[in-house]
Amino acid sequence: MIMKIRNKQEYTFLDQNFFGFLVFMSIYFFLPCNGYAKEQPSPDIIFAPLNLPTSVNAYHSGDGTPGPMAWTNRADYKIAVSIESATHMLTGVETVTYHNNSPSVLPVLWLHLDQNMYRSDSRAAFGSSWHFPQHTDGMEITDVTLQDGTHLRPLISDTRMRLTLPRPLGKNEQISFQIKWRYTVPGPWGGRTAITPSKNGDIYEIAQFYPRMAVFDDIRGWDTLPYLGGEFYLDYGSFDYTVSVPAGWLVAGSGALLNGGDVLSVEERKRIADARKSDQRVLIRTEQDVEALHNMPPHGLRSWHFYMEKTRDIAFVASPALLWDAARLNLPPLAPAPGRPPETRLAMSVYPVEAIGPQAWDRSTEYVKHAIEYFSQEWFPYPWPNAINVGGHGAGMEYPAIVFDGMQDRDAKLFWITTHELGHTWFPMIVGSNERRHGFMDEGFNTFIDSLASLHFNKGEFAPKHDGEYAPDTGKPADDIIKILKDPVYKPIMTASNIPAQGNRHAIPYFKAAYGLELLRSQILGPERFDQALRHYIAIWAWKHPTPSDFFRLMNSDAGEDLSWFWRGWYFENWSSDYAVIGVTPVGKLAQEGPKVTIRNLGALALPVVMQAQWADGSISRLVVPWETWGNGSEASITLPGEKKLRSVTLDPDHVIPDMDRSNNTYVVPEVTQ
Repeated sequence: MIMKIRNKQEYTFLDQNFFGFLVFMSIYFFLPCNGYAKEQPSPDIIFAPLNLPTSVNAYHSGDGTPGPMAWTNRADYKIAVSIESATHMLTGVETVTYHNNSPSVLPVLWLHLDQNMYRSDSRAAFGSSWHFPQHTDGMEITDVTLQDGTHLRPLISDTRMRLTLPRPLGKNEQISFQIKWRYTVPGPWGGRTAITPSKNGDIYEIAQFYPRMAVFDDIRGWDTLPYLGGEFYLDYGSFDYTVSVPAGWLVAGSGALLNGGDVLSVEERKRIADARKSDQRVLIRTEQDVEALHNMPPHGLRSWHFYMEKTRDIAFVASPALLWDAARLNLPPLAPAPGRPPETRLAMSVYPVEAIGPQAWDRSTEYVKHAIEYFSQEWFPYPWPNAINVGGHGAGMEYPAIVFDGMQDRDAKLFWITTHELGHTWFPMIVGSNERRHGFMDEGFNTFIDSLASLHFNKGEFAPKHDGEYAPDTGKPADDIIKILKDPVYKPIMTASNIPAQGNRHAIPYFKAAYGLELLRSQILGPERFDQALRHYIAIWAWKHPTPSDFFRLMNSDAGEDLSWFWRGWYFENWSSDYAVIGVTPVGKLAQEGPKVTIRNLGALALPVVMQAQWADGSISRLVVPWETWGNGSEASITLPGEKKLRSVTLDPDHVIPDMDRSNNTYVVPEVTQ
């Protein structure tokens, strides 16, 4: 990157830090990958007790549930923003009410100013994979005032802002303060928040648009990692917000629209009522409506008023170009705001005319409806009034109750991306893991439930899941994962997500992490034990902040297994399985002494493996070799029952585990030994 140097002092600072960054990257990338087992460790290492990173204490129990003194802080927001279409300027004012539920006294508050990522001197400009052809001035804070009128002088460091309080905020106290700000919305190059041109006008996908409270937790206190374009870690609360845009624009946002009578036409309100009774999409704003509005002269502003409870964030899209359709969600109704009656919830899609098509966005709401209803049935009830899919820039990015996808997405890609982004409702929008540090806890968990959703939708129309997130080469995860396990460029799953890494960013936190859960479900625990444990994990950690250690402990406890060997091999290391059939000895003298099969584990991951026997009479039998088999060493002899002649033995005949070398998985018994 070329950067203008303003003075000698600045040059020295940049030169020293950039040199240090290069040294760090060189060491990081060229050290041997400790996770990849080049030599097989001993059983004492493979099956040793695992010391998890987060200790058991009053906040994190030994069974993986929140401890008796667990807490989370809360942030409530009242926000008003407006967009100036001529200058692309967003101007806002917010009142934040912050509740300190922690046992600590807080002399300062920290907030995120994510728009500062787009400054030319931001850390993201140097230390992330995001490369911007343009820059903005970031977020300008024009005023910070306490409820009593005291003006605060903020300290801004990159994408973070610190407020020093005149009096520390004590336990069980709350504080309210107002912030005024403005910034230029990035163009299409903005990625997760962008302005995208379309035939009938610009599409504003607005996210990370307001100063957001950082999380104060029991692990690090204030967690203030700078924003480099990755993911987020936020507390929960309520959002009451208005968006003012030119009349004729459509705004679709997180939460429930409270003033539809002011901003929607009579016909649009009637169509919404029809959609609440329909399982098929109902067009609310049609192509003809958009064209008619496009030809009308601008006439003032309209303010769209939304409310959302029990959420960590909000986002919205605004444009004169958007079509809008919706269908009912077959879920119990919710009251969308205090004092309002419950009403049928809606699956919605908004997109420009460029996205229309029978295998394109005409089916988007069908996919939204399936994702929300299926995940609610299988894992945890959907908590919000609406779910919206946006066809715009194509960021493929999730926010509570609204996701930003691509207007050009079609066919299976549109199904998979819609399902994935909406699947993030459960991870991390409900289960509030620290995705900035532990990406696998949102991307991997979500990709896993997405793979099951692909099998479920329309009798497997888009199954198996087979995209850049999961099994990208053949659709067979056991085969596609092998090159990742072999390549030392890939770091273990537990490598911190905020550390720069080489290789395909989807390979580890998405694919490997999701496939690990599939192995746990189908090969180690079985669906009944696994599903019940995962549902418990979601329910007990909803609206809270679990660590990886909490998940590992809960699965151990609920499933009734010490899975230390699996967590160590798959998550903390890049170990793999490599089974081989060494030989077969003939049937013994007694009828019950069948042939003895000798197998060997040449790898370090002791996954259960199916052994299939093909008998001379054409029959087939199977048995599962459990992980405990390898506790005494890497070789085992297994006697098969019966006196029939054995023709062959195959390990993992269905290719469901990641076996590094399948050339030695089958042994054909020579006739001379029979």
